[in-house]
Amino acid sequence: MNVLEAAAVLAAGIAAGGINTVVGSGSLVTFPTLVALGFPPVVANVSNNIGLVPGGVTGAYGYRRELSGQKDRLLRLGSASLAGALIGGTLLLALPADAFQVIVPALIIIALVLVVAQPRLQRWMLARREEASPHGGPWLWFGVLLAGVYGGYFGAAQGIILIAMLGIALDDQLQRVNAAKNVLSAVVNGSAALLFTGMWLFADTKIDWLAVLLIAVGATIGGLLGARVGRKIPPTVLRGVIVVVGVVALVKFLA
Repeated sequence: MNVLEAAAVLAAGIAAGGINTVVGSGSLVTFPTLVALGFPPVVANVSNNIGLVPGGVTGAYGYRRELSGQKDRLLRLGSASLAGALIGGTLLLALPADAFQVIVPALIIIALVLVVAQPRLQRWMLARREEASPHGGPWLWFGVLLAGVYGGYFGAAQGIILIAMLGIALDDQLQRVNAAKNVLSAVVNGSAALLFTGMWLFADTKIDWLAVLLIAVGATIGGLLGARVGRKIPPTVLRGVIVVVGVVALVKFLA
């Protein structure tokens, strides 16, 4: 990479870190940037995944106040994210690169519908059970597992899918749900990154470490900035941002 290309990757990392913290779908900034610069898709995908890990950590740290009291919930759901990420990462390395291209747009559409309908669906679900589960029940665990598989494989719009499921299944404020989403997304990215790094060490998986470094620095900055902005956004506005980013993600995939 020359200086301008490196600057573009760094800027994409900052944008992706902020978007992931507030909504999700930051990979739709960094991944296309790497591909546009000539990186092979799988190399871009793996390098992007590893580079975004620090941004997930800083984003979760920025929401630490909203994470108060969610330890048990996150330990339970985090196990699903961990297992899903390892499955998804393995699929990425073992299957053809276009294996999920048909499924991804459908997942984004479903997630957007869930986000828009979340308040009504949440009221309907809570009215039909005697006591809301603090963990969302077994169906949420399974849903988080599937989101982890998707996130380990590619990851774009993972945050939108997670926040839609968490928002419906949990009786909690949207900002606390978003904080939980940031932790689970970080678990997925971190687990997949460890898998990819291990495969790089022992199985010659291709990783561009300069791209990883640039995205990591940018995402770290973006994660902190995103947390400062995202925590102040009213629930209705945050839901609108989620829908807008999701539509952009869908257009990019269908283009």
